[in-house]
Amino acid sequence: MNRLAQATSPYLLQHADNPVDWWPWCDEAFAEAKRRDVPVLISVGYAACHWCHVMAHESFEDETVGALVNAGFVAIKVDREERPDVDAVYMTATQAMTGQGGWPMTVFATPDGTPFFCGTYFPKPNFVRLLESVGTAWREQREAVLRQGAAVVEAIGGAQAVGGPTAPLTAGLLDAAADQLAAEYDETNAGFGGAPKFPPHMNLLFLLRHHQRTGSARSLEIVRHTAEAMARGGLHDQLAGGFARYSVDAHWTVPHFEKMLYDNALLLRVYTQLWRLTGDPLARRVARDTARFLADELHRPGGGFASALDADTDGVEGLTYVWTPTQLVAVLGEDDGRFAADLFDVTEVGTFEPRPAAGSDDVDAAGHGTAGTSVLRLARDVDDADPEIRDRWRSVVGRLLAARDTRPQPARDDKVVAAWNGLAITALVEFLQVVAIRVTSDDEDANLMDGIAIVADGALRETAEHLARVHLVDGRLRRASRDGVVGEPAGVLEDHGCVAEAFCALHQLTGEGRWLELAGGLLDVALARFAAPDGGFYDTADDAERLVARPADPTDNATPSGRSAIAAALTAYAALSGETRYREAAEAALSTVAPIVGRHARFTGYAATTGEALLSGPYEIAVVTDDPAGDPLVVAAHRHAPPGAVVVAGRPDQPGVPLLADRPLVDGRPTAYVCRGFVCQRPVTSVDDLVAQLT
Repeated sequence: MNRLAQATSPYLLQHADNPVDWWPWCDEAFAEAKRRDVPVLISVGYAACHWCHVMAHESFEDETVGALVNAGFVAIKVDREERPDVDAVYMTATQAMTGQGGWPMTVFATPDGTPFFCGTYFPKPNFVRLLESVGTAWREQREAVLRQGAAVVEAIGGAQAVGGPTAPLTAGLLDAAADQLAAEYDETNAGFGGAPKFPPHMNLLFLLRHHQRTGSARSLEIVRHTAEAMARGGLHDQLAGGFARYSVDAHWTVPHFEKMLYDNALLLRVYTQLWRLTGDPLARRVARDTARFLADELHRPGGGFASALDADTDGVEGLTYVWTPTQLVAVLGEDDGRFAADLFDVTEVGTFEPRPAAGSDDVDAAGHGTAGTSVLRLARDVDDADPEIRDRWRSVVGRLLAARDTRPQPARDDKVVAAWNGLAITALVEFLQVVAIRVTSDDEDANLMDGIAIVADGALRETAEHLARVHLVDGRLRRASRDGVVGEPAGVLEDHGCVAEAFCALHQLTGEGRWLELAGGLLDVALARFAAPDGGFYDTADDAERLVARPADPTDNATPSGRSAIAAALTAYAALSGETRYREAAEAALSTVAPIVGRHARFTGYAATTGEALLSGPYEIAVVTDDPAGDPLVVAAHRHAPPGAVVVAGRPDQPGVPLLADRPLVDGRPTAYVCRGFVCQRPVTSVDDLVAQLT
């Protein structure tokens, strides 16, 4: 029976025609397992996951495996991006049992959902043996299986508990976090840790704010070095912009090719803020190209941003992206082909595994050569090169991209995830603000930048409207939608935090009161439904579906934790609205994370970023003016904004904009009002006086 055909998840739809008799996550599936007295097989993955595809092709598409699963189990397929609560609970169990985690995640559970055996990817022979062994254990060693399950549930209940130690998130703890990151920094290759190496976007955002507060040259250098290494490596798409999920090596050469919305949104913020603070030309270019990638490749007209581009193309990883020297010459000609090979470090040996030819001596129908293939990475500096070199590089990039567009392309996971779309909105708002203060008419790419800004502005506004119109149902946020149809899964804490923060950012960009009102509504739901007694938060609402444990993870991983996201939104909303109880809630939430900030800085980057905002004030900057886009006071406010500052500009007493209430022009001139932590300085009308108040 095909129970997945009506799913909103592209991942579930990929499995709709499997011989495995899949169920979606639902009460009926567990009731069926209880009726049949068989274990539940829970398979968790996502549409862009390479090894999920491998296990699907090897096992779930196999008739023999399908018959074995159907005879002995009730099989449930879960999209981790659509049900992060389910994923969090069983990932904790998997890590407790195996010491590691990842996707595909393979969990065997009792009919009440209690996990008793967990793992990740299993090759087909191993998976067949596992199915047979688990089936035998369920029939012949039931008591031992149930004891194992009870022990796992006890372990994950402790791992997800709230009510631990709390402490204020002080300057000392944030300084200790920066010191720990500096000590763990990879001085040779940049970033943190070895292979696989993930882009540390949230840690870089924290270090930028730490540098602003303390003047730390070390924090800034870590950001600049890492930003350059990632941008020049294979992790960054040198032709179309955007970043892959991670590097399979320690030096950013070969990526795992999937491109996730959340990574690109968070990295856009890093490069944008680095550009704002330093004027760095590489940061400017990468921010521009990442914004263009989001607006062109992931935004769906009239809707939101798609979740990801697949790691594979036609079942082959890297098929779209890699090159040989021969292919470069075929596209560019002899001279420019050699120029491109040197610039992008494309060699006969290659940096990626060679592909067998299926046609000509050099190039097959899929675009691969007989020699080793290479991932493009920028081996030479172009941002500070002579104009003729930059012109030649741009020409080469344009022609290679046009040729690459004729190759088979990776699939797009086009579901709209609320939290990730919130991250994208916030990032694009920051990008537009910096474009407004950094780009002048005499810049060599001013027209290009302005064009990207216009498209990005339209994309983020359409996305915000989509979230407000489609994802908000009866005052509650839903997690995901597809093709304009919202799914059933409820929004989790990270959805409320990321979307509320995005609406606060859009309120600052547009001066429209409705976005602040919507943000406040989401935060009120979070405080009423997700709050824990110690000041922390659960990841699911108090009226959500009950799982074997209620997740409450305080650590930042691939995305901000729900707790960090809600603290960031509470902080921004308090500054914009003037309502102190939201700030108090943010401080209480961060106090539950503070004990681990100084010890595990790599996993608390977004919490520390928000901590820097609270320590700074954050500043509340209101500029009353008839020209909110181009007034010199507005430009100065954005250029010199301290960490986490909010900036609102517009006419006095604009409806729905608390920062502009009761703030008149002084002597008929545009006027800036600066407050910090609800304590205000005198209004000023000159740029110099405003800058003095902000620095």
